[in-house]
Formats: sequence, structure tokens, C-alpha cells
Amino acid sequence: MKTAGESERTVVMGITGASGALYAQRLLRGLVESGVRVHLMISVHGRQLLEEELGIGTEGMGLLAGETCERVTVHDVTDLSRPPASGSFRTDGMVICPCSSNTLGAVASGRGDNLIYRAAQVTLKERRRLILVYREMPMSAIDLENALTLTRAGAVFCPACPAYYHHPRDIGGLVDFVAGRVLDLLDVEHTLNVRWPQL
Repeated sequence: MKTAGESERTVVMGITGASGALYAQRLLRGLVESGVRVHLMISVHGRQLLEEELGIGTEGMGLLAGETCERVTVHDVTDLSRPPASGSFRTDGMVICPCSSNTLGAVASGRGDNLIYRAAQVTLKERRRLILVYREMPMSAIDLENALTLTRAGAVFCPACPAYYHHPRDIGGLVDFVAGRVLDLLDVEHTLNVRWPQL
């Protein structure tokens, strides 16, 4: 993790159209609460997801990040001139949460025709951490092959599979577990309950 004398941490985040808007919201807030600057892209289906599952429309995007949303820069997913499209734009990694099968396939095939796909390609080519929080089930053989292709390319395939050993009492506890594990993978400090109990 970066220390006080080092530059601010920056993470690129994509939200796509697989059910799981709560995961995206909790992860984004966890990043912001930890002082991380986030460059956010939301696909067309991702925006529909936020509207359907959280009631957040275009006018209410600030609600996604919470009160401290000045750390979040939202980019038009169709604009390939934005900073995350370039390898010279230094980041500490990228996460796609939730990641749909469509996005999984697009990234695995090397597509770069929207900003989420392009940023993912940049993250891989620059050997930075790319985390795919896959949220669809069951998986087809094609999905499995795409996941394997990306894992071999250096991505972390991280299905949204909450654990129960921390005794979650509600949906929020399950969501926090997945968000916390992703924050761990990004090496971001947090206080979410994701640790196996110490003896």
C-alpha cells in the first residue's frame, strides 16, 4: 500500500449490466472512504441496472458514491479519448463490478470499442491488476473459457460469492463480504468483516 509520502491511489472502475448493483455501490463507497480516487465508467445496461435495483437515475449518480463523491470522476463510456483509455495514465488497477457475461466475452476477445473494454485492455497490457467481479450463473462453457483466457492474461476472476463464516445478519453483510474481498485484492485498507476468525 502507498504511504503518506506517495501519490494518491487511483482505481478505474466499470459497472456493467449483471444484477448486483449493491456490490458496485458498496465497493465504490469503500474505495472513496479509503481515500482512493476512482475513474468510473457505467455501461448502458449498467445504468439500467442502477435504476432498476437502486432507483438511481442519471440525475442521482452522486448517491452511488455517497457524500464524498468529489473523489469520483464519471466518464462517458462511449468516449475513447478519456484518460483510462491510455496506458500512460497511471493507475493502481481496475475492477469491473458487476461483470456481465457480455463484458467478460468482450474483454477476453480483446475488444476495445467502449471505454470499459478499452480500459480493461490497457490494464492487462500494462500488467496492472484487473479484477472481474462476475455475477452471472450458471456459467456456460464459453464463459468458462473466457474466464480462463483472462486469468491466463493476468486478470483476477472474482465471482461474487459471499461467505457465511462471518455470520452475516442481512443482505448488507453478504454485500460487504464481497466488497471487502475486492478491496483486499486491490490492496485497499478497509474495516469490512471478511477475515477468517483468528485462533
